[in-house]
Amino acid sequence: MLTIFYIFAALSVFGALGVLFLKNPIHCALSLVGTFFCLGSIYVMLNAEFVAVIQVLIYAGAIMVLFLFVLMLLSSKDTEMSSNKWTAGKILAGLLSLGIFVQLAYLFTGNDLKLGPMGEYPIEVVEEIGSIALIGRLHAFFSPIIFCHLKLL
Repeated sequence: MLTIFYIFAALSVFGALGVLFLKNPIHCALSLVGTFFCLGSIYVMLNAEFVAVIQVLIYAGAIMVLFLFVLMLLSSKDTEMSSNKWTAGKILAGLLSLGIFVQLAYLFTGNDLKLGPMGEYPIEVVEEIGSIALIGRLHAFFSPIIFCHLKLL
């Protein structure tokens, strides 16, 4: 199971790098779809089937189809993509990303990682009831969510 996780994680990272470094926007969008599918498969391995289905349906299905439609509608053969220049902003963003990656790697490889207290639904309860059934038990949060939805309208 760990080997499959590493395979999907590596495919996800390569897909994300494809989004960054491919020059054709259609290829970038398709690479992002592949990344979304890899993340969905990782969610399935983490027993979060609901999140995996939402990931694939909403992001890979709806949003990326819309994104590809807009790209194909607006792209023209005559327009040339701008060259890949190393501006100060890109260099700063790369250094910042590298710093965050080093900090996360140090955090997860160190032995002093402290986990918080066990939650209301430990893994035994989740395995017994099911993760999707537990989402239905969060009815205390429905009214704030509905209030935010109405506020956004």
